[in-house]
Amino acid sequence: MNTPATPSRRHFLAGATGLIVAGLLPKRRAFSRPSEFYQGPLVENTDPAFTPNAYIRIAPSTIPGDSGITLILPNVEMGQGIYTGAVTLIAEELNVDPDQVALEAAPPDDAYVAADMGTQATGGSTSTIFEWTTLRQAGAAARLLLTQAAASRWNCPISDCTTRQGRVLHTPSGDSFAYAELATDAATLPVPKTIPLKPAKDWTLIGRSRHRVDSRAKVEGRPLFGIDIRVPDMKHATVAACPVMGGTPGDMDRDAALRTPGVHAVLTIKNAVCVVADHYWAAKKGLEALAITWNEGPNASIDTHRIYSELHAALAEPKPIIAKSKGDAAAAMTRAASRYEATYQQPLLAHAPMEPINCTIHIRPDSADVWVGTQVPMWARDSVADIADLPKDKVRLHCQYIGGGFGRRLEYEYVTQAAQFAKQVPYPLKIVWSREEDLTLDRFRPAYVDRLRAGLNTQGRIESMEFRVVGPAVVARWEPAGLSPNGFDEDLAAAISITPYTFPASRLDYVRREAPGVVTAWWRGVGGTRGLFVVESFIDELALRAGADPVAYRRELIRDQPRARTVLDLAAEKSGWTTPLPKGHGRGVAVQFLFGSYLGTIIEVDMTEPKEVRITRVTVAVDCGQPVNPDQIRAQIEGGMIFGLGTTLFNEITLSKGRVQENNFNLWRIMRMNEAPPIEIHIVQSTEEPGGIGETGTAAAAPALANAIAAASGHRLRTLPLLPALKGA
Repeated sequence: MNTPATPSRRHFLAGATGLIVAGLLPKRRAFSRPSEFYQGPLVENTDPAFTPNAYIRIAPSTIPGDSGITLILPNVEMGQGIYTGAVTLIAEELNVDPDQVALEAAPPDDAYVAADMGTQATGGSTSTIFEWTTLRQAGAAARLLLTQAAASRWNCPISDCTTRQGRVLHTPSGDSFAYAELATDAATLPVPKTIPLKPAKDWTLIGRSRHRVDSRAKVEGRPLFGIDIRVPDMKHATVAACPVMGGTPGDMDRDAALRTPGVHAVLTIKNAVCVVADHYWAAKKGLEALAITWNEGPNASIDTHRIYSELHAALAEPKPIIAKSKGDAAAAMTRAASRYEATYQQPLLAHAPMEPINCTIHIRPDSADVWVGTQVPMWARDSVADIADLPKDKVRLHCQYIGGGFGRRLEYEYVTQAAQFAKQVPYPLKIVWSREEDLTLDRFRPAYVDRLRAGLNTQGRIESMEFRVVGPAVVARWEPAGLSPNGFDEDLAAAISITPYTFPASRLDYVRREAPGVVTAWWRGVGGTRGLFVVESFIDELALRAGADPVAYRRELIRDQPRARTVLDLAAEKSGWTTPLPKGHGRGVAVQFLFGSYLGTIIEVDMTEPKEVRITRVTVAVDCGQPVNPDQIRAQIEGGMIFGLGTTLFNEITLSKGRVQENNFNLWRIMRMNEAPPIEIHIVQSTEEPGGIGETGTAAAAPALANAIAAASGHRLRTLPLLPALKGA
């Protein structure tokens, strides 16, 4: 068949599932989404709506129940729930119900540039950190201007007015105006320089759990992910690049591909081939018919053993970068009563999001449209402008929902690739990578080797700590200006020199070694996940060596950090840390300060079956500053923990003859439902400014699990993933 059947997944969800869960979901609400259909050439925005800042638009309306309020979201939604957190912040200050606020993804714009990232970006667990003040000020400014507009109509002092549920009320008379009725008047008023925010005692939304604002829309199948996009006259395509990094296409059978029913064209660029067809299946079969041979290039000799060998050899580098130091660590190490050292190894990792890489793009002589899920919309847009030889303002990028990012979509080479192919055809082109293409040509979390060395006193307490990190510097490629003057990637200091622990003297040095044959990138907390595993494993080893309880040993090291002690003590209490366990069971602990948040984590395992690990319980105490939505915090830690536990147990990208071996989920293990443990989350009430949360659970998984396995088995594993290391022990 030339035209495949289209399963009505969305109709099924809306019908069958809707009957079951309707009572659990928020009411049906206004839900703006990027258009499903081609929007034509670029036009200037002539909307007369009230837009006091880049985040709020209130359109004039006299329709009952229509608030006219739209929140333009600067951070992309990829499952982390940021739409809900952002709406909560802005609705709190606007004094409206979140269900009155429609959502719209922000276009690429300088107004949304995050200073710490140098571009408009979603990543690093920073969305709530960046939006905490910005969005509340945006909502407060709009509320103030709307109130002033109402006061002018009533010819009364502004003190006679108050706001509630999207209306400005005249207290003496009881009259009121809807915000939408005041939008035109408010648009003429100057934005005040001083914007007072509501005091915490008056909050009605912040700090309270609520459903995600898009949960009902997702159940009904209304939000569009990049892979859902359809535009008129669009053709489908899939691609193949050389499976050895740096290779190029060689011979291929174009005629065989073009004879495949439904195939229209075979396009080539320097390092990849694209088959265009009426639908994805035809494109896939056409790509198979090409029977491409590849010019693999010099990386065809790369294998995993070489990568690790080069990392371990660099531990002996005589002239490392001295990244961080406190006191005279070398002298303290010399004076120490004893010394202890350990080396840890961590693998290359893929992102493996459920939604594979995709991009829909239409390049015309005078403009272009791009529909894509990206964490860096400005860089993606600029890449298309460069390829298409267009001014940036003639490229319109429509940000879509993302079906999993984890840092993968902080890269945009797939948008560049799509533009290179789309430039060759006159019609819109929708390119979807196969799962195999997505996994084998990912931008991988780097492999690292760390050596830690401690100088100890006669009681086994730390007098000096020395850290050596060997591996790539992700920021050197992603944003070179972010490197320190001496060439250090500051992200690698996370959980090492940026830590709740107090060491009398310490030194962190770094040897940069880029992995041959692969491109390395961000992955749900590169520095934090890497650093926490080695430090918390090492602290556990030192506690055991000193004959000390691991929790008590840590409490002494964090004596000057009350927030860290609070989460550690709470996790220990709630997990029953001091209660005895059966033989073959063990508990492991980790404490962290990452992404502006504190976590104490305790994992319990059952290892009564030789060389098998069953995780029976996870307890997490978290102080992430002022909670915005406690339910969202729990969901992010639970999801991050499951993601991290599966990776810790199973996952490693390996290379043979330059080719990635793990090319689908049969070889890239995901934690299964029957393997997932119960996870208890205990949130500390705090008035500190919010920290990040999306990557914290992932970072905690490896060290707490490794420590639990050591406690249960008596065997210390220093190489990830843990299960192959355990079975090979």
